[in-house]
Amino acid sequence: MTEEQIAEAKRWDLLSYLQAYEPDELKKSGPREYRTRSHDSLVISNGKWHWCSRNMGGRTALDYLIKVRGQDFVSAVETLCGGGASPFLSQPVDLPPPKPFELPEPGRYATRVMGYLQGRGIDGGIISRCLQDGSLYESFRYHNCVFVGRDMEGKARFACLRGTFGDFKMDVPGSDKRFNFCLASPFPDCQKVAVFESAIDALSGATLTKLAGKAWEDACYLSLGGTSPLALVQFLKDRPGIRHVALCLDNDGAGKSGTEKLMETLRSDRELSGRIEMLREAAPPERYGKDYNQHLLGVIGEMKARRKEKSFER
Repeated sequence: MTEEQIAEAKRWDLLSYLQAYEPDELKKSGPREYRTRSHDSLVISNGKWHWCSRNMGGRTALDYLIKVRGQDFVSAVETLCGGGASPFLSQPVDLPPPKPFELPEPGRYATRVMGYLQGRGIDGGIISRCLQDGSLYESFRYHNCVFVGRDMEGKARFACLRGTFGDFKMDVPGSDKRFNFCLASPFPDCQKVAVFESAIDALSGATLTKLAGKAWEDACYLSLGGTSPLALVQFLKDRPGIRHVALCLDNDGAGKSGTEKLMETLRSDRELSGRIEMLREAAPPERYGKDYNQHLLGVIGEMKARRKEKSFER
């Protein structure tokens, strides 16, 4: 095959490919989101696709045909270039079983995790709460932050890693994104949840509430691990006492479209829409950045500047 054929094949995004060749495979799950009928956890949104249950994804239809449909590179390119290969597989593909979920080995101490998160402005008492309840720990091998999500029985079902230096971050293979990281309220009758894109943003939201002198423990702080509604829907169905939902996604294009998707998901669910008394957007002010951690660092910087001014005045 020629380089031109390969380039042509790479131009196909997955949504266009499925609309052209397999329209019955698509089902709409949000204003700008689709899923596939064969794999309900495979989400197509914003020009990308992500197969949540297998923790894999990509941008192109070529990636999809190779990773999901099991085609080799040559036949996948031929499919997309109209080279005679059928876009449908004549035989089902025996995909390898999903890798079993397993938490990374914990380290003996959490010194690097504590230092890293405090450097991001997060309150030490809030970090300690997470370390004590096991929703956060430091991995033994690479000293990563490990944010753990559990089901209602307390079983670990999800974990995401965040490097304590550099930009490393990933979900642990086999993670179930329905059970994402949550800083839970200690009060069983808690009625509020604030929803964020990441675990660090969730901890930042709790810290900002504490800095404002408010009772931060009166709410739960849930991470979605992105903008998918999976974790929020599961959280609300597991906790029927929740009545107030604040959507605290990033102040950018993805965050705004994700907020719209979440609102549509909740409003279209009869059980949840009838129960939720308050559903509101709570994006961080733009002057400090797009997300809650950037906003927290901006607030802390402003507080330090004020203290410095007062000390000079004395």
